[in-house]
Amino acid sequence: MTAGKLRIGYIPLVDAAALIVAVDLGFMAAQNLDVELVREVSWSNVRDKLNIGLFDAAHLLAPVAVASSLGIGHVRVPIIAPFSLGLNGNAITVSPRLFAALESRAEGDITDPHVSALALARVVEDRKSRNAEPLNFGMTFPFSHHNYQLRYWMAAGGIDPDEDVRLVVLPPPYMVESLTNGHVDGFCVGAPWNSVAVDAGIGRILHFGCEIQSRVTEKVFAVREKWAGENPETLAALIRALAAAAAFVETPENLTAVADAIANRLDVTAEIAARALTGNLKVAVDGTVRATDRYLMIGRNGAARPDPVQAAWIYAQIVRWGQAPLSDESLALAQASFRPDLYDAAVGTSPPVGPGEPGDGIGGFIGMPFDPADIAGHLASWRRNKPGKPKLSVVR
Repeated sequence: MTAGKLRIGYIPLVDAAALIVAVDLGFMAAQNLDVELVREVSWSNVRDKLNIGLFDAAHLLAPVAVASSLGIGHVRVPIIAPFSLGLNGNAITVSPRLFAALESRAEGDITDPHVSALALARVVEDRKSRNAEPLNFGMTFPFSHHNYQLRYWMAAGGIDPDEDVRLVVLPPPYMVESLTNGHVDGFCVGAPWNSVAVDAGIGRILHFGCEIQSRVTEKVFAVREKWAGENPETLAALIRALAAAAAFVETPENLTAVADAIANRLDVTAEIAARALTGNLKVAVDGTVRATDRYLMIGRNGAARPDPVQAAWIYAQIVRWGQAPLSDESLALAQASFRPDLYDAAVGTSPPVGPGEPGDGIGGFIGMPFDPADIAGHLASWRRNKPGKPKLSVVR
């Protein structure tokens, strides 16, 4: 094993639960690992410090691991994900003013993402007719499911996310302040920041991320491929500690201990942390609650095991939204960044996915089932139904 303290970067989000619990409740120590968790404010900081070796590992946006391995948006540093820290966990929150506008133009149940997307399109057209400024939506990073879920949802209503609205990058802890100040009209971010906005009376949760796609890998435990090759025993011990912590998180009797640990690291109340962990979220200041057991999945139903289908989905979104061209080589590199083999070797078992999961592994609310062997067909299905037409310029 690597001697000395391991430095692991993280962003203050509930989907860092397994990592926080592993460190703070002794699972890392049980594997003879000395770990320092380093709190960061932005994903670019986490990525850069991981890439240059200031961090040994990191809590990372799953699409950033793929993008870094492909050399998109930054220098190429091969990153691997031997452990999935969380499936789902995002939500789209809008200002009360925008929610009222959407509700007034909705033709059906506003909790249906297709209904709300069409309502948003009507709001957008109305603003254009009045020469009003485009709506602003915050997302955490260009390579993120926050970005891709906003786009997927908007495009379902006929909105071109690159022309009809503005998508702006904001670090997760700054989302609420930006909504308060009117700098954005809505945002997509992970817990706890949607709940913080609701409790402050300045936001309304419109959709959970799992209503847009029912199963996507939101965060991964990421290491540099070179580091993994040089430190196989240490990496295996880290995976075992995280697997044990994830199982602890998913045990209902441990909710209080887990929520307390998260609250201490995130500087929020344990009650807010518990909402995300249980999938019982207050969506409006009047106390309205929506609940789903899919909101955030830390370890159950195979959530912790990296799935190359998820990497292929991420790559398909990268191509769809013009961040890279399509190629078989890039798809192979993307899928190779998710390493179930390392998970299986460390843990010794391959957990079952269980019933009730989407047949294509993703479960988008609209569109054809996803086939990782036919990315071109996936893209063509959206091209026939504008917008969502791939823009093949590479973002640098």
